[in-house]
Amino acid sequence: MDTAQQTLLPTYDYRPGTGPTLVFLHYWGGSARTWDLVVDRLAGRDVLTVDFRGWSRSSALPGPYTLSQLADDTLAVLADAGVTDYVLVGHSMGGKVAQLVAATRPAGLRGIVLVASGPAKPAAQVTPEYQEALSHAYDSTESVAGARDHVLTATELPEPVKAQIVKDSRTGADAARTEWPLHGIAQDITEHTCMISVPALVIAGELDQVEPVGVLRDNLVPYLSHPDFVVVPRSGHLIPLESPAALFDAITTFAPAA
Repeated sequence: MDTAQQTLLPTYDYRPGTGPTLVFLHYWGGSARTWDLVVDRLAGRDVLTVDFRGWSRSSALPGPYTLSQLADDTLAVLADAGVTDYVLVGHSMGGKVAQLVAATRPAGLRGIVLVASGPAKPAAQVTPEYQEALSHAYDSTESVAGARDHVLTATELPEPVKAQIVKDSRTGADAARTEWPLHGIAQDITEHTCMISVPALVIAGELDQVEPVGVLRDNLVPYLSHPDFVVVPRSGHLIPLESPAALFDAITTFAPAA
């Protein structure tokens, strides 16, 4: 990361409260507000949410938008916010970023929660043909709505939440929209995930078509040291929006306030 990039931090929101801090990292196409329905339940808790480089309020930041860059950005945001005792909570692409951050064994990291996470070892379904098709999922408002209703979710969402998903997915730099499907999703990070030394919780959606229960069980859990594994009933891939209460329960059981 060059000097110019180091000075350009992603936009983040930090709410002081009781620790350890819960640090939320969003999915490909999401934003800090993807976590609002969970964060709203965390009254009094120390919370930090980030808009990844290339997305939402950070959409104007220059690339690269690689997983390693997003991991570097996360550590830079933590330093900027003065967070020194924390748990990473990463969803989908954000879960893969969280694995890379945790693999560096940063001081202050107490645990990691991987929510419908990109697995350490790419799933067999991630072929070049799959990647090319996925890279066009956010090409238009119509394509986002189709992905939302037929792939990303398994439950009916309120109209404002449905609109938020479309807006967030369309509010991103073009290169950020294609980086994950064309590169990040196929990146094997098993050697990094095996280096994670803190307690881990893996959360899967029962009806998730993107990162199915079996994929997380076979391609992520084996590379972590004795992780807890929770399956959220009736949820698709967008667990923070589909099942925020269940997610809140799982996170706060794993990482209670001190």
